[in-house]
Amino acid sequence: MKLINNLCLLFIFFLVGCSDAPTLSRLQQDDVILAFGDSLTQGVGVSKQHSYPSVLESLSGVTVINAGISGETTSEGLNRFADVIEQHAPTLVILLEGGNDILQNKNLDETQENLNDMIEIAKSYGVEVVLIGVPQKNLFSSSAPLYQALADKHQVVFEPTLISRLMKKPSMKSDYIHFNKAGYKTMAESIYQLLTENGAF
Repeated sequence: MKLINNLCLLFIFFLVGCSDAPTLSRLQQDDVILAFGDSLTQGVGVSKQHSYPSVLESLSGVTVINAGISGETTSEGLNRFADVIEQHAPTLVILLEGGNDILQNKNLDETQENLNDMIEIAKSYGVEVVLIGVPQKNLFSSSAPLYQALADKHQVVFEPTLISRLMKKPSMKSDYIHFNKAGYKTMAESIYQLLTENGAF
């Protein structure tokens, strides 16, 4: 009997712990996902139909806007972010930016502040955010610590290892930085799984 009671308590604690995890609203067919970022969102290295937003659109059945601009820094992204939100009125934003800041050795405190402002802008429009972490210039890095800090602060759905995992696989890359068709397909499938696990689909 004592064992059963302990198992019940353990189950309750598990449920309570899970209840604090960030979750997403279920997306409807007429909803819009905004994929916002730099070259990894734009799909440099492949044709447009093989970019991760295009593949994600095929997987999900909802419209996915590709708002990626190659070479963009977070300060440049912040300058256009609200306008893009207003233009497309998305339900959900997938935010993948900061790689160019890291490559250009920008001040990462400023990078974090820019991303923080983007998340706050999205929230002010009632738009949910999924944050994708970007690794530091380190072979063993998962994502720069600033991404986890932002995810914790804003309680947004966060993927910390996807980009670093793909970066370590030459078979997934078209060059030193960008992915090939297989890489972007894996990226889209992983993001679709993340969205599904968090209730969007």
